[in-house]
Amino acid sequence: MNKVGNRFLVTCCIVAATMSVNLVSHAALPFFSNDKNQVPSLAPMLDKATPAIVSISVEGTQVSRQRVPEMFKHFFGGPDEQVQERPFKGLGSGVIIDAKAGYVVTNNHVVDNADEITVKLTDGREFKAKKLGADKQSDIALLKIEPDALTALPLANSDELRVGDFVVAIGNPFGLNQTVTSGIVSALGRSGLNIGGYENFIQTDAAINRGNSGGALVSLRGELVGINTAIFGPNGGNVGIGFAIPSNMMKSLVDQIIEFGEVRRGLLGIIGQDIDSGLAEAMNLDVNQGAFVSEVSPDSAADKGGIQAGDIIIEINNRAVASFLELRAKVASKGAGAKLELTVLRKGKRITIQVVLGDATQNVVVAKEIHPALEGATLSNGKTQQGDDGVMISELAPRSPAARIGLQDGDVIIGINRKKIDTVVQLRSELADAKGVIALNVKRGISSLYLVIR
Repeated sequence: MNKVGNRFLVTCCIVAATMSVNLVSHAALPFFSNDKNQVPSLAPMLDKATPAIVSISVEGTQVSRQRVPEMFKHFFGGPDEQVQERPFKGLGSGVIIDAKAGYVVTNNHVVDNADEITVKLTDGREFKAKKLGADKQSDIALLKIEPDALTALPLANSDELRVGDFVVAIGNPFGLNQTVTSGIVSALGRSGLNIGGYENFIQTDAAINRGNSGGALVSLRGELVGINTAIFGPNGGNVGIGFAIPSNMMKSLVDQIIEFGEVRRGLLGIIGQDIDSGLAEAMNLDVNQGAFVSEVSPDSAADKGGIQAGDIIIEINNRAVASFLELRAKVASKGAGAKLELTVLRKGKRITIQVVLGDATQNVVVAKEIHPALEGATLSNGKTQQGDDGVMISELAPRSPAARIGLQDGDVIIGINRKKIDTVVQLRSELADAKGVIALNVKRGISSLYLVIR
């Protein structure tokens, strides 16, 4: 739970449904009938949709590590950390997206660290589920159950959503199976919420509570438009502000898990920022939204495609981009090798650029490209001895700036200024935004330490 002002950001889950009512006749909508005696209702749509929404219960063991004070180590010896294990149980929601294969999508935080996952259907049947893969940064996980007479929820094109579209949330709040709430799409492209590493959320006012995590955001046609993930709430309860992962983003990530067993993020290779009024005035720009490119990494997908520093990316695949964070999330959800068409403003002219994304999971970077204090280090995505993701120091030049701040070969950077870092791409982004003193959280074997960049 993250405190935001006098509100709290609660990782939980949302389900909703959307469509543009004014674009279709009443007869085409599932809750209208030509029978004048029938009361308009969502029930016909829900009869078809709810069998695809499942309840998820998990059991597992949480491992917590606490650094041992230096004085205790001095007098008594022993390891640098105390490791404690405690059992846990949890509840959440999920969505069947492929009935023939038995694929169920949920949030990563619902099944993270779970040793046993049970999926319960609306008809009372229960299945033991296997986790095929997950992505912490986007909070998506893919499960597989026995494909025995299942019902799947068809996917909508979430890029076609509009603010004001009606949506329905279906899930398992507080263990209350198949709870349905309704609302509208309140906003699109929400980011900067510190919910996950890559944020491009649908915001809805459909009532969402704990246990809705991993549930479905459904359109009035009964199509999946989002996977519910988090809410704002002062006490962990609903106040009408909830967030869902768009179905298109979810599908791209799930397709990668199915093909590779993991998410292989695409990498564009730029550093940038949002367009704001100050930047627009300073650069004499005639736009107030978009992703400003301040630096292009050599030999990256952006460099090879012809993107230049000073460009403003305003569209991706003919869809408007409102901010750099939105661009980052959309690119990251695409797989390595994906082809994108970017619309760029350069000196007031619109230019169309084709790029083929690189592979962020195999990203190796000379660290001085990211920050001068890291010069002499070569960085790559890696893992700690405990299996946590981070940025590994794969090579280090003696007496280099990176060595002088205390880095060593094999160190794994897992955080910056208390914010978790999992990849080189994320490290680059966070260092670009950091101001003043920077604290690197580093894992060295089983030890954890902080190194300061001034």
